[in-house]
Amino acid sequence: MPAKTLVTGAAGGIGLATVRRILKEGQEVIAVDRPQADFSPLSKLGVEVFSADLSQETERDRLVEFATDCDGLVNAAGRMQMKPLLSFTRDEIRELFAINFESIWDLTARIGSRMPVGGSIVNLSSASAKFVTNTDVGPYAATKAAIASLTRTFSYEFAALGVRVNAILPGIIDTPMQDQVAQELADRQGTTKAEIEARRLNFIPLKRAGTPEECANLIWFLLSDQSSYMTGQSINITGGWVTT
Repeated sequence: MPAKTLVTGAAGGIGLATVRRILKEGQEVIAVDRPQADFSPLSKLGVEVFSADLSQETERDRLVEFATDCDGLVNAAGRMQMKPLLSFTRDEIRELFAINFESIWDLTARIGSRMPVGGSIVNLSSASAKFVTNTDVGPYAATKAAIASLTRTFSYEFAALGVRVNAILPGIIDTPMQDQVAQELADRQGTTKAEIEARRLNFIPLKRAGTPEECANLIWFLLSDQSSYMTGQSINITGGWVTT
């Protein structure tokens, strides 16, 4: 079971809930987020904080050099951009892949390869990797599908080291990112955010959004020895919205 876990995207949403969950288990955390993030919730928790723009290779170099003794890694950092599919520029797509995919590949490769036996890595993909109803998030969905693929690849690569690699695929989770998505859709469709949220929940059998804490519980399970015979898995956490 990891004794020290590095969590990216740690200042809010699922990342912050994961930090709290790991601390509840008495484990150490290095909490990473971009320089412009609000680190005050993390400061109140008394965790080790590292500021870095993970879309930049030099920033990842600093983090890899700093995090020399981690045996757990949660890649929760990511960004969503919504706009009409055909209006995305190549630079915008490259920027999305830099933070949503390249950073996860790089940290998984360099930190995971030096973890001791029993190390565990959890990547955040998305239900959009399997199921997309809105083409305005097409490039974002592509990055999340790529994360599911790299999770399988690294699980094979690291199996001989005794290091496990899994992913979770959240659906609609009550986070600031989902609030932003709902508001953008409402503005574009000339309706209210509440109406958009109600429509989206109609697709979910459990008829509600998930919570960051529910995702954090699943992440902790995958980090812990309770999942010691699981690797290479991409697990839906969608309230029944995605079942394959």
